[in-house]
Amino acid sequence: MITVSLPLAFLMNQTPMELFKHGGPIMWPILIVSFLLITVATERLLFIVRENGRRQPAVVEQIMERVERRDIAGAVEVGKKSQDYLARILTYALTHKEFSLANAFTRSANQELQRFSQGLPTLDTCITAAPLLGLLGTVTGMMETFGALGSGDIASSASKITGGVAEALIATACGLAVAVSGLLPFNYLNARLEEARLEVEDAANMLTILIKKSESTAPFPH
Repeated sequence: MITVSLPLAFLMNQTPMELFKHGGPIMWPILIVSFLLITVATERLLFIVRENGRRQPAVVEQIMERVERRDIAGAVEVGKKSQDYLARILTYALTHKEFSLANAFTRSANQELQRFSQGLPTLDTCITAAPLLGLLGTVTGMMETFGALGSGDIASSASKITGGVAEALIATACGLAVAVSGLLPFNYLNARLEEARLEVEDAANMLTILIKKSESTAPFPH
């Protein structure tokens, strides 16, 4: 919230604390939403960095090559040494191929993709809730303004009128700023999830092709 409010505070010639105070009570839930968004986005981005560091395309290729040569035990042995999520999926599927290769692959793939999708509903909720909270702050601020206008003595109520308008504008601006700042990591994480899903589908198709190819030339060993 502090990071988000710094540009707004600069534009309004106020400190972040003054901005928070003038934004009214609705700034507290906006603050909570912003902290939640920053925490989840940071953890998810670190997860993506960690997973990217674990990628081993060469190992996945080795697994596929061994499957094509009908060396299932060798493919599983290579896969067990890797932390690449595709290698883990392939290893689990090949380990349980005698029961149901397709079901084993699907089960492992769903577990891995679930790891990529964690936190996305929370980010989506924060992005949706932040501008709504800002709109609620606009309503409460304008209610305060109209209440001051209804007193009849506009001169003595000038501070309340300007305070209500400021509360409405600040709450709206902060809510929108939180939502906009959350869109970038949310869209990136969604894109990374879709990329992982496509990679898993491609690996599934390749595995099926290689197994069918092997079975067409010789019985598949057990």
